Formats: sequence, C-alpha cells, structure tokens
Amino acid sequence: MRFIWISLGLAVLLMIPFLLWDETFTRMFSGDEMVAALRAQGALGWVVGILLLIADVFLPIPGTAVMAALGFVYGPVVGGFVSASGSFLAGMLAYGLCRGLGHGIALKLAGQADLEKGERLFARSGVWIVALSRCLPLLPEVVACLAGLARMSLGRFVVSLACGALPVGFVFAGIGSLGEERPGLAIFLSLAIPPVLWIAARRLMHWESKDSGG
Repeated sequence: MRFIWISLGLAVLLMIPFLLWDETFTRMFSGDEMVAALRAQGALGWVVGILLLIADVFLPIPGTAVMAALGFVYGPVVGGFVSASGSFLAGMLAYGLCRGLGHGIALKLAGQADLEKGERLFARSGVWIVALSRCLPLLPEVVACLAGLARMSLGRFVVSLACGALPVGFVFAGIGSLGEERPGLAIFLSLAIPPVLWIAARRLMHWESKDSGG
C-alpha cells in the first residue's frame, strides 16, 4: 500500500544526511571528542547533550555516543535521565511536526483508504513499534514521523515513547559511565526493557481508569 511507500520515502529522506556526512559526524562525536566537548560547556554540558540528541532528527549525530558520553561525564543516573530526556524530546519533535504539518501531505500521497490502514496499524501495534524502535539506528525518527502522520493517539505515543527512551538513555549512559563499549548488550537491554515498562504503564493506566470510574 502507498503508506509503505511513504515509510520508505521517509527512510530515504532521513538517510541522505547519513550518506553525506555520517563519517564526518561519527569522527566529530567519537568517545573522547564527545566527552571533551561536553566538559568544555561547563554547567551547560547537559543542555548541549539534549540539543544534540534532538538534532539527531535531522542530522546524522550518533545518539548512542552522545548518551555514553553523558553517562561518562554525569554518571549513570543523571546522565541516563538527560539521555532519556533528549531521546524523548527528539521523538516528540518528529511526531509533532509530522502530525501538525505532514498529515495533509500524507493524505494526498497515500489516499484516504491507505492512510486509514496506517492509522489502524499504529492504533493496534504502535506502542510496540515506537518503544522498540528507540534503540535502533534511523528507525526512531522514521517511526515517530509515521506515528505523527497516522495520528497515533498522543497519550499512547507519549507512554510508548517514554517506555523506549528510558531504557535506551539509562542503559547507554550506564555503559558510558563504566568507560566500556558494549553496544550489543545495550541494544539487548534496550529491546528487553520497553515491553516490561509498557505492561507496567498499561496496568497503571487501567487501575487509574477503574478508580476514576468509580
């Protein structure tokens, strides 16, 4: 369906900066350079880290390297919180831009019927797609954009985005704080933790709805 072509088009569009500048950005934001850059900002280093993670929506910034550097500079707790915040805000930006500005374009390109299929996909499985995509390269931005185009429920998107951003931020910051590079372990934990967080969040929302209902 045409919604799939929109997905592929978004992936190609977001891949262009990687093809043009990936090597340059990877070199600029490698471990030692990233740590030195954050420390050079003094008290505002954490703000720079968040801005870099948000900029990853548009530029080929190695987000996991930024998170690891934040963990090295600020420790696993503060660095993890800052990393998770940056990942969360990046997802919200992509979602908000595409929901606010891209829905009409998507409707023209995909048509009402195909766009509704995309909307049903994100209504049915969007929470898992969003949460599990946060630890993978390129996919977080594509998925957040598609969730916005499909007008996924804001509440469900926020919860699923948080379930994905929290483990990614804390795991990579934790590994960075140890001065180790173990991306395989980080990706495994980042994939394993979001379903647990989502189940807990879903139960919490269910309990709150029951309490409010009576």
